[in-house]
Amino acid sequence: MTRPIIDVRGVSKRYRLGHLGMTSFRDELHRFLHRTPREDTRDFWALRDVSFAIEPGAVVGIIGHNGAGKSTLLKILSRITEPTTGEIHLRGRVASLLEVGTGFHPELSGRENIFLNGTILGMTRAEIARKFDEIVAFAEVEQFIDTPVKRYSSGMYVRLAFAVAAHLEPEILILDEVLAVGDQAFQQKCIGKMQSVAHQGGRTILFVSHHMSAIRRLCRQCIVLQKGRASELLAVDAAVDLYTAQYRSDGAILSIDTRESPRDGTRGRQVKIVRLAALGTPALSFGAPLHLELTLEVTRPVEGVMVGVDFETREGHRVMTMASDAAGGLLNFAPGRHVVSLRLAALTLHPSQYEVTAVVAVGAHFLDIVARCATWDITTSLGDHGGDRGNGGWRTAPLVSVQAAS
Repeated sequence: MTRPIIDVRGVSKRYRLGHLGMTSFRDELHRFLHRTPREDTRDFWALRDVSFAIEPGAVVGIIGHNGAGKSTLLKILSRITEPTTGEIHLRGRVASLLEVGTGFHPELSGRENIFLNGTILGMTRAEIARKFDEIVAFAEVEQFIDTPVKRYSSGMYVRLAFAVAAHLEPEILILDEVLAVGDQAFQQKCIGKMQSVAHQGGRTILFVSHHMSAIRRLCRQCIVLQKGRASELLAVDAAVDLYTAQYRSDGAILSIDTRESPRDGTRGRQVKIVRLAALGTPALSFGAPLHLELTLEVTRPVEGVMVGVDFETREGHRVMTMASDAAGGLLNFAPGRHVVSLRLAALTLHPSQYEVTAVVAVGAHFLDIVARCATWDITTSLGDHGGDRGNGGWRTAPLVSVQAAS
């Protein structure tokens, strides 16, 4: 029987919240001797009794909302920090890409950092040299390979860091939000490389992302984290459904405060969009009802108003607009605060990531625009048998008939 390549047993991680460790030893000693009950540190458990086992060659997604414990878990698996309780067993070399430029020395060139990272992974110089040209070509930094990486852009940094991690043949590859940096072409390139590494190279990948489309394309199983506790290994569809069900129970799934968002010219003076929210449990799921609320602050009376929300692909192509005037009639507002609700009986956008823009206009005159104020994931419901097509866009249900051909 094959032993798990990653075996996590009862892992918990506690942090001490308070002032301890923020000043000199003398100050801390004085604080300890003269402390009051209010100055005591408090315990925060980032992880609680997490256990799972992953077989060699598996590609497993780790998903959960911000603060769920994903980064803490990856740091423990990467040996950056130790668990408070529990134990982990990793049977193989580990390469981690937890943030842009992890493991790079800013004063060294790209060439020197490739050899440095390979050495840290336990590779021989000959092994690194054999992969060197492939790494540089994948990262597309040939022109800058002998330049100190401190002069690289964030995109160049992450391309080289990913290329090193993916090409130097670790048995375990840990990636945290690698798709958050880089253009669409690079993101597709990363997914293709990870699929190749897993399916042809037989390596094990742990992939953390808020990009549900990428999770579904790459992973067959997922672990869902919520407030430091982990689910069992779930099939991807079940994991995404659990992920979307974790939102707040008050009905506000996604809420964006747009008061401080940048505006051009006089926009936002007469009518200002101060909040955009998606309601319902779950929301932003293919085939599920969609309920958006826009909160407006109106300073002067205004008539004949259209309120709308645009959905664009990451490449900037608008694929859907929910506009109040399309339902018939325009809106009038007196001074004060107003909440405008926009509803769809069923959301039929392909599962993907979309940039969201909120608009208030009178005719061709825009009173307020909050452009690309959020990136929202449309997730896949269990009723979507077609799965993720990758690029996003409207998907409609035609009338279907079949007849025998003559």
